Amino acid sequence: MSSSQHPVALRLERALGLRGAVSGPTKLLAIVMFLPLIDGIFPALILAGGIDSIAGILQVGLLVFGGSAVLAVILAEMDGSPTEQAKIVLLVAAGLLPLAALEAALAPTIASVIDLAIFERFAALVIAAIAAKTASARIGEYLPSPGVIVGLGFVASVNPAGFEIVLLPDPGLILRAVAAAGVGVAFALSIALGSPWLRRNLDIDSFRFGSAVALGVLPLALLGVVFEQAPLAVLVVAGVLAFDPGAEIHSEEEGDNETAEANSRERPYAPDREREPWL
Repeated sequence: MSSSQHPVALRLERALGLRGAVSGPTKLLAIVMFLPLIDGIFPALILAGGIDSIAGILQVGLLVFGGSAVLAVILAEMDGSPTEQAKIVLLVAAGLLPLAALEAALAPTIASVIDLAIFERFAALVIAAIAAKTASARIGEYLPSPGVIVGLGFVASVNPAGFEIVLLPDPGLILRAVAAAGVGVAFALSIALGSPWLRRNLDIDSFRFGSAVALGVLPLALLGVVFEQAPLAVLVVAGVLAFDPGAEIHSEEEGDNETAEANSRERPYAPDREREPWL
């Protein structure tokens, strides 16, 4: 990112050549929010029981569909008024919610062909990998992509003997999936509408590290190692710690001071020749 240097968003930006494009930030936001549906993270969480409770829905929505990457794209890259940014978020939501519902509808069919006990561990592993990629771009270079981990998990847990096409999807599961995606949309909308205030009062990089920690706790919650609401609690604490009133003003003042110091070093001292001599 031009301002926040968010590893996930920066990698996508470089890979897709969006920097400098007029519609680059809009496309980048769409890709960041659709990524869990594209690389298999969301289906993996559905199969692992990640959205079987209200706490799970909130955590998946805030950490997977929302999170620090969405916040960084909106605050550091998107221009325009809050209303214009909110319209872009709603445009992304128009495609995000139906696709989330579709993947939830296919989940029972996928579940019939895999061993869920094995697949849950791979789902936890993919979330841990995303947390590491969010925390550090250098670490992310050495880790496989989420799609690769999900694919390996599917191969390791596949059980073709139990394959069954489910013609009647679970309405409750579809509703929970749409709700999780909706939480992510609501998060993005709140960031867009509050962007002028947030740019002045929120440290984006601090929130990124806190969000990475919350993502790292999510696999432990899926496996029952910690209590179910632990990731949500960590995210709330991260938001509080990232709150820094006047952060943008301080950064601008520091930038002005650095510029002034650089200029003073570049210009050698010379007496003012127009000044009248002392009598």
